[in-house]
Amino acid sequence: QVQLVESGGGLVQAGGSLRLSCAASGSIFSIGIEGWYRQAPGKQRELVATITSGGSTNYADSVKGRFTISRDNAKNTVYLQMNSLKPEDTAVYYCNAQVIELGWRQRDYWGQGTQVTVSS
Repeated sequence: QVQLVESGGGLVQAGGSLRLSCAASGSIFSIGIEGWYRQAPGKQRELVATITSGGSTNYADSVKGRFTISRDNAKNTVYLQMNSLKPEDTAVYYCNAQVIELGWRQRDYWGQGTQVTVSS
């Protein structure tokens, strides 16, 4: 079993910054693509950014130039640096990881979510 634990959410004024972290632990052999998703009230969950094990990144158009995804493979941790935050960035942010477990089973895992609120 694998657990993803997120941290770093909170309340910030528009134009401010936050850094989210997501640490994976458990029966991990390796981690493939990791990503951050978000879900605002009344909306579907949407992709924010992804990163491969080699460091290739992909961003939603709405966050390009403001958010940066990174990872520390040695710590099994993925980060999301969010700058120039806007009220429309308000959502619950979830991390996702494609994990190859000890025993070679591949599974998708999600974190519990962390609230990000941006005030105008």
